[in-house]
Amino acid sequence: MSAELPGHHRYINRIAATPLVPVRLESATVWCKLEFLNPSGSTKDRIARFILEKAWRQGRLKCEDRVVEASSGSTSIALALACAQMGLRFLAVLPEGVSSERVFIIRAYGGEVKTTPRELGIRGAIAEVERLGLEPGYFLPRQFANPDNAEAHRISTAREMVDQIPGGRVDAVVSGVGTGGTLVGLFEGLRESGCQVVPVLARPVNLTRTHDAECCSFSSRIPGVADSISEIFRPERVPGLVTVEVQDEDAMTTTRELIRLGFPVGPSSGLNYRAAVEVQRKLGDSAQVVTVFPDRMERYFTTELFKPFV
Repeated sequence: MSAELPGHHRYINRIAATPLVPVRLESATVWCKLEFLNPSGSTKDRIARFILEKAWRQGRLKCEDRVVEASSGSTSIALALACAQMGLRFLAVLPEGVSSERVFIIRAYGGEVKTTPRELGIRGAIAEVERLGLEPGYFLPRQFANPDNAEAHRISTAREMVDQIPGGRVDAVVSGVGTGGTLVGLFEGLRESGCQVVPVLARPVNLTRTHDAECCSFSSRIPGVADSISEIFRPERVPGLVTVEVQDEDAMTTTRELIRLGFPVGPSSGLNYRAAVEVQRKLGDSAQVVTVFPDRMERYFTTELFKPFV
């Protein structure tokens, strides 16, 4: 089979390197990768492009197939964009309760949306995708289990960080975990580049937790950060892992502060930044701590994040 990509996708340049900038809200400075500047507005563009292009070149994905994925939003948006560029059909399976903005964006790119019961959370969406995958004509990226998820960050995002940060030295990398691909891929890529890097899991803690919209999440207020669901994020892949717990209210407040500073980000960026500040303080002023601002604020306009701005 020809390695040429379908549709007009082959005429579109590869995803450009996103900026890595020092951000200082308080007394600590953290190096932040502005992944919300990717084409669909999130770091998931990297895995969507990588997984689909690799599958196409290997003959596992064909023009007549329908791509179907379970996602709380950002991965589905990224896949919807990539499929639009490649001339492929896309179906997003989302748990009930995700923000309407995310549904609108997917549909705008030509994707279809199917919802699963709220009480089943993302696990219910995954089960539905696997059921569909038993039928012919479906391609499943399987973001929670596909090693290409982490591989995309290992060979692109991590290398960009090393090239962009002063001296090419990263002392710690901080990220929340949903699929686990970002933290695993960044850690492996940075370590391969010679960095003696500490991997840090940013874990939101909802002290006033009631009903969780995405039932496997640590906190319903920080979408996309989930517990015990990733097959990619395993302890042996991130030796020396440190966990920093962040109260979800602090993560939300930090997100709003970042927006006021001119960074149009979602709640996971506030989570990552708050945890990274704690790590930087513990390691000292000379430490170079990096984190990721995963997605844009527009997909959260109708959520709690924007209530103070209404």
